[in-house]
Amino acid sequence: MTTATWTSQGHLLGLETLSSAQLRSIVGDAEAFLPIVHGTMPDASLLEGRVVANLFLENSTRTRVSFSVAAHRLGAEVVDLLGSSASTSKGESLVDTASNIAAMGVDGIVIRCAASGGAELLAQHVNVPVINAGDGRHEHPTQGLLDLMTLLQHFGGELAGRSIAIVGDIASSRVARSNLWSLTALGADVVLVGPPTLVPAEFASVVPEEAGRGAVSISHDLDAVLESVDAVMMLRIQFERHDGDGIPDDYRERFGLDVERAGRMADGVPVLHPGPINRGLELAPEVADGPRSLILRQVTNGVAVRMAVLAGLLASDG
Repeated sequence: MTTATWTSQGHLLGLETLSSAQLRSIVGDAEAFLPIVHGTMPDASLLEGRVVANLFLENSTRTRVSFSVAAHRLGAEVVDLLGSSASTSKGESLVDTASNIAAMGVDGIVIRCAASGGAELLAQHVNVPVINAGDGRHEHPTQGLLDLMTLLQHFGGELAGRSIAIVGDIASSRVARSNLWSLTALGADVVLVGPPTLVPAEFASVVPEEAGRGAVSISHDLDAVLESVDAVMMLRIQFERHDGDGIPDDYRERFGLDVERAGRMADGVPVLHPGPINRGLELAPEVADGPRSLILRQVTNGVAVRMAVLAGLLASDG
């Protein structure tokens, strides 16, 4: 394995600075790992003898387990430090905790934390690769990569000219932010959909206008965009970040993707969701489990993407 060309000083902190070529490079590496994920090829030994620390200071199931499975598939050992079990719960700073973990000889740190910019802060203070598994309302780069991979698979490798709707709690979503950078970098237009309280107007100008980059727009009417988009990504309403404020009482009626709404979408328009799903609120069970759904493919691709990222950053000759 050669040195990964997409790294930012040996870390993966976000997708904002990555070019379309760099994004495609990671997805290409992930595609090569899919046979291992599917069990049709044996596990690799690229990270044999390496130790990966999962420092998850916010609740997570899918992302943490996905990173663990990815590391094991590559031959690495994994140490989990979760929420109340980490010393940050005793008042120790995030930097001190990470510095001590690095001093124990781990080869990389996967970090999820509530502080936007927390992953970058760690990267400035430790001498091992840092992978951002979600920092506050900033970014969730591996989720953005697996979503990109899933859509590229569905659309035959090209997104230019496609219109992707991201629906729901945009204000709280680090997933939406990472997807804005990755999808528009490959030429897709993104329309952010939700009530004004959850889709702030400033999101329309987050991504700069550049040649070859897709545009970002905002709509507060899901029904008005459903029949014109090429894919729909639903987001979880993050009640824990709102304290009950900003979520309309009629959210499900106005923005939930139920069977009737899904039936008005063009043939072949897929539905995605980063999980976990508030079933019956943002997404009806029949749609989540139906023929349009790419949700389980997202999960599978997530392991391959995290294998690609771990291998690119931690392999002995990477």
